[in-house]
Amino acid sequence: MEKYKKYYGVMVFGAVALACVLGAYYLITPQITERAGSEASLQQKKQELEGKQAERGRVINKLKQLKDSIAGSQKKIYSPVESDLGNDTLFFTLYNDLIEMIHANSVKIKSIDYSYNPASDKFVEFGKDVYFVCDVEMELVSNYVNLGKLIQDIYQYPYYIKINEMDIKPYEKDKTVLVTNMSLRLYAHTAPVEEEAAPAADAGTPDLGL
Repeated sequence: MEKYKKYYGVMVFGAVALACVLGAYYLITPQITERAGSEASLQQKKQELEGKQAERGRVINKLKQLKDSIAGSQKKIYSPVESDLGNDTLFFTLYNDLIEMIHANSVKIKSIDYSYNPASDKFVEFGKDVYFVCDVEMELVSNYVNLGKLIQDIYQYPYYIKINEMDIKPYEKDKTVLVTNMSLRLYAHTAPVEEEAAPAADAGTPDLGL
């Protein structure tokens, strides 16, 4: 044992040093792990923010394209005079004008139905907080001349109305009578906006390719 006494001090120093190293390891390791986790979380949040900014830019660009396509048709989207209106109240003016156009052209309404904010519409997809959309499905009875006048009135209406689909068939018992299934899409701002420039007197045919 005597021969090991001279190494006793070295052994004690080594033991103390090892204890210090282990203690430092156990103290520092959680901090390193926590810091690495914080950096990973920060990087993830940064990527999420960049993704949201890119999505916002995509939505803004898409809405601009949609608005430009309507502006090219010399139409404007209906704007309510009050805020916080329900769907039925919001579209009342457009409904009423549409029904008046139908009656004014001596076209009979056999059936009519409504649905709001169709998922397939780009305004619903990209601007649901800015625009409301309504599909109107109608079965109409008329003659050729009156149906043509109704379609012309819809084209000349100052607010944008999109004809989704139109199926025209002669009535079996009287070929001069037409039975028309017509699907229209109405658009309205969710809240009042500044009045847009008045459309030209001859509105022409709108772009139906939205």
